[in-house]
Amino acid sequence: MNYRDGMSSASEPPDFAGMTLNERLFASGLLNRFDAAVRDGNRDEVVRLLIDVGLDEASAVRTATTVLSEPSRYGRLKGS
Repeated sequence: MNYRDGMSSASEPPDFAGMTLNERLFASGLLNRFDAAVRDGNRDEVVRLLIDVGLDEASAVRTATTVLSEPSRYGRLKGS
């Protein structure tokens, strides 16, 4: 669940300052969904999740394209 659509309104969004993307995804509870989207080759979901953790759309698209082109290089195993 991410803070935008799942946690209570009293919860504060994580402070992403100084965090890597993996840390942001983990802190937001989105790491498993991100890994599943990469495994499935679901570019739209990967982009949406990256935007949810603070990337602007252009950066999210570039990052998704890069990760999906060679997932094992980024610690993600497509199809496993």
